[in-house]
Amino acid sequence: MNRVIHFEIHAGDPERAARFYGDVFGWKIEEYRLPGVEMEDENRYWTVMTGPEGEPGINGGLMFRRGRPAPAGGQAVNAYICTLGVADLDASLARVQKAGGKIAVPRMAVSGIGWLAYCTDTEGNTFGMMQEDESAR
Repeated sequence: MNRVIHFEIHAGDPERAARFYGDVFGWKIEEYRLPGVEMEDENRYWTVMTGPEGEPGINGGLMFRRGRPAPAGGQAVNAYICTLGVADLDASLARVQKAGGKIAVPRMAVSGIGWLAYCTDTEGNTFGMMQEDESAR
């Protein structure tokens, strides 16, 4: 079976996006630099560490958006949606809003599995968050 091993977030302002994901989820995001090489903006790249090695999950990258403008509000999703497991969905939703993101689809029950919500980051990208709770109805 083929598994997802890396993700990339496209951003009009990668440094703003890095602050957002660091503030909301505590991710460690650092610009990748080759010694002695100056990169043009369109080629700059940030590594995204979502958690410790050895724990379930994947890491990714952050880069300048290319080819298209940021998604408009209400526009159909034109990418994979990553859903993040969170311990407290309500607290996570509050952090999203405090960091400049928006709630796209409010908290809803996924019966027998947990609570799910969708948000947009500061760059207009959609992502999901789920709090496991088998009693969700």
